[in-house]
Amino acid sequence: MAEAEGATRTIPLVHAVGLVVANMIGTGAFTTTGLLAAELGNPLWLLGAWLVGGIVALCGADVYAELGATMPRAGGEYVYLSRAFHPCIGFLSGWISLIVGFSAPIAASAIAFASYLTAVVPFVAPMTAAVALVIVVTALHMASVRWGTRVQTFFAGAKVALVLLFVIAGIIVGRGSFEHFTIGGGPPEPSRLAVALIYVSFAYSGWNAAAYIAGEMKSPASDLPRALVGGTVIVVSLYLALNVVFLYALTPQAMAGEVEIADLAARSLFGPTAGSVLSLLIALALVSSVSAMIMAGPRVYVAMAEDGLFFRPLARRAGSGAPWASVALQGSIAAVLVVTATFEQLLVYIGFTLSVFAALTVLAAFVLRRREPDAARPYRARGWPLSPILFLSLSLWMSTYAIITRPTESLAGLITVALGMVLYWARTRTRSFAGSSAATRHQE
Repeated sequence: MAEAEGATRTIPLVHAVGLVVANMIGTGAFTTTGLLAAELGNPLWLLGAWLVGGIVALCGADVYAELGATMPRAGGEYVYLSRAFHPCIGFLSGWISLIVGFSAPIAASAIAFASYLTAVVPFVAPMTAAVALVIVVTALHMASVRWGTRVQTFFAGAKVALVLLFVIAGIIVGRGSFEHFTIGGGPPEPSRLAVALIYVSFAYSGWNAAAYIAGEMKSPASDLPRALVGGTVIVVSLYLALNVVFLYALTPQAMAGEVEIADLAARSLFGPTAGSVLSLLIALALVSSVSAMIMAGPRVYVAMAEDGLFFRPLARRAGSGAPWASVALQGSIAAVLVVTATFEQLLVYIGFTLSVFAALTVLAAFVLRRREPDAARPYRARGWPLSPILFLSLSLWMSTYAIITRPTESLAGLITVALGMVLYWARTRTRSFAGSSAATRHQE
């Protein structure tokens, strides 16, 4: 697979780190703690779930760093799985990225943006605000890579500053209680813990974001590992601190089942006015999440189109290098999902399906190390083989319980994979038929 056509190496390390941070800190950070409280009850188990999820994400980022440094091409899992297994598996990962990995989370983040925005500006229609956000940010990334990266890096920095300000102010001047950490029952049932970790995996999704733009990074062999691992470490630290403040503000029982948990915590700590201000700031922070995902995802579809596995027009780029056709397709799907789905419906569907393909990608590292032991690897996973084994074991455990306890959402993920297989079969058959026809005409 050749390097991306028309791509230029313009993205520096700071923007790559910003992309990882912006992808990770999004809807999940401000919504899933209430769902975890409903499943776990005990505050220490809740924090433990966030810690375990962070460790799993770090293990995955470490392995992805090795794969990305070895194959520094835009496309992420599509590139790695195609090389390790078969182009069909690579195609399926790209298909899943389009529907589940990016379009669905973009829609979920846009819905969350609208929810927080309308809490402050109630006369704005939530669906209108969500669709408008997707359209505006999609148009920005269709126009320019350079301006797109600058905007998302700015918002990523603002998002980190927001979390830090909330954490510091919450502990110093907030009206909370550390007695909340002593409330709760015993260990949760394994099924509840597994579901909780699926919620956490959704919140941590995005740790692999820099892998999708490797072909456009200035120094991918050295910068990609730093962006993946460094960005993940930053977010794990922020998530743990953020959830300490949530628990300082509210009891697990008060959190249970609540989605707009940050708004509730702010009102409890600082009063109703501060809650409104924080809701507005979170709405602005979610713009960064939407921007980061709209930027990263299309690099997968471009790589597939250049290899002939996806529709060739999706490889088209603007004069600035922006993959405008793929950005437009992704934005269109996300806008449709905003209109037709809810955040709750998307959550387990996204977490389950992405966990399966992330596990396949980590497994690909084992395959490539055995098949290509002498391949140049500028970076080797530092926790090998323990980190990938831990990642695979927990992914298998979570996926199994997801099928048992959330069969509808899991089935939706499996149906999405099946549709991708049908599309791959139809696409390859069309190519084979076209090739045979061309050969026949040549003979005549």
